[in-house]
Amino acid sequence: MTTELKIDIARVGAVSALLTMPAKPRACYVFAHGAGADMRHAFMDEVAAGLAKRGIATLRYNFPYMEKKQGRPDTPMIAHAAVRAAVEEAARLCAGLPLFAGGKSFGGRMTSQAQSKAPLPGVRGLAFLGFPLHADNKPSIERAAHLSGIEIPMLFLQGTRDRLADLHYLEPVIKELGPKVRLHEVAGGDHSFLVLRKSGRSNEEAMEEVLDTLAAWINELV
Repeated sequence: MTTELKIDIARVGAVSALLTMPAKPRACYVFAHGAGADMRHAFMDEVAAGLAKRGIATLRYNFPYMEKKQGRPDTPMIAHAAVRAAVEEAARLCAGLPLFAGGKSFGGRMTSQAQSKAPLPGVRGLAFLGFPLHADNKPSIERAAHLSGIEIPMLFLQGTRDRLADLHYLEPVIKELGPKVRLHEVAGGDHSFLVLRKSGRSNEEAMEEVLDTLAAWINELV
């Protein structure tokens, strides 16, 4: 079900990637990792496996800094090049399947920035699993400025306890972006959709909500 690959990024080099393909895929989600963990992190594994059960393929990949095991994330120019290379590879590997892109935190933001500069070929929508609207517990909306330049549908999956996306700031931003942009709030979830024990439900149940919502949104657009 999962195949290890290499993706060449022009003038940068090759990075590792993982293609998870269900038996009868309906779409492919190009899925970028967060700033502090690579494509093999448990969160990435769980999302890829969960989407595969729902008939959606995923192409995960490392950003160059993570491939080289460097601590500091790539410059936006390099990160955007990685996003484009991954989308191009997904189009080749999943020929004929509708493409979607996005990712966890930093990966989602780099994908949206790339899309705002020039549309990612063939991508029908962007989905963010914890969009990092601002630094930890420092609410602002500067990181959202580029989103107004994106014309395809977007889905924001956000925990209500996410310290990197105060909903009092994010909700007006999304409303301003118009009807093609959707926000789904995961009650009690943090930046990785982990919930407190007193919430009355498990982390697994919260993640099932995230995966069901993402898969339903993709299916709707397909």
